[in-house]
Amino acid sequence: MPSLFASYLRVYEPLTAFDRDRQVFWRKYAREGRALGPVEGPVRQRSAVLEALGAGWTRLPDLPDEAYVLQWGDSLLVCPWNLRLRVAEAALNARDGVPSVLADAFVPPVLAGQAKAIVEDWRSGAKVLEHGVPRVHEQIATWGVPLRWFVFVDLEEREIDLATGKRTLRYRTEISKARRRAHRGVAVLRKSLGDAPITEAVEEGTRWLEEFHPRSIVELDYGGLVNLLPDDVLAGDDSPGLVAAGLSALSRGDADDASAAYEKLVDRWRAVQLLERCN
Repeated sequence: MPSLFASYLRVYEPLTAFDRDRQVFWRKYAREGRALGPVEGPVRQRSAVLEALGAGWTRLPDLPDEAYVLQWGDSLLVCPWNLRLRVAEAALNARDGVPSVLADAFVPPVLAGQAKAIVEDWRSGAKVLEHGVPRVHEQIATWGVPLRWFVFVDLEEREIDLATGKRTLRYRTEISKARRRAHRGVAVLRKSLGDAPITEAVEEGTRWLEEFHPRSIVELDYGGLVNLLPDDVLAGDDSPGLVAAGLSALSRGDADDASAAYEKLVDRWRAVQLLERCN
């Protein structure tokens, strides 16, 4: 389930990416001011998932349609939450490491089967999800930012606000730029490292980006991680720049510079990941 100390990779799509009924719904949703911002949204998501898990589990619950809304120039874009998938993931996670008797009592096998089917449909890219929206618009990572996400953004696209109560750090870019960077990164990694885990991870992210409308916006949001880091660290964060420098070094065959950039990046984010053990 969503954590308060998590980062997010989101795609906001224009209304034309949705069927007619969804367009009407999201336009009304935005007009009525029902959408929460990315600062408040994760708390609402977490509450919705927890409430759904305590619903008695006679079936997978129906959950309201919610989304983040972004005004980008003259275009209204939305990033649906897909809470049904989040509940399915949480149900499966709740069974992990728990004795079968307790797991079956909390999440009965028939419901675990439904949850597994929903998650597998998403992972396989099956075009069968509800409301004609088969795409999952938000990826979540706890206690850090996956290094592969930085391939998709540029340091110059950073938006930062360190005001009390409004702390945010995020990157927003046009999906066409994110895709070009992703394909370029895959090409460099495949040529230099072959079928390494990082190559496969960036390829997976690249395929995910290809699912969306070409006028979408990609957002990498540090989310609740900003509350774990002091202002000077956030202001000086250059993670996308380090990834770009590492890929550039790999492309010209400079293993030493590539390793130096990678080690600096890993050390920076390992410090955040270690905070989970102190929690």
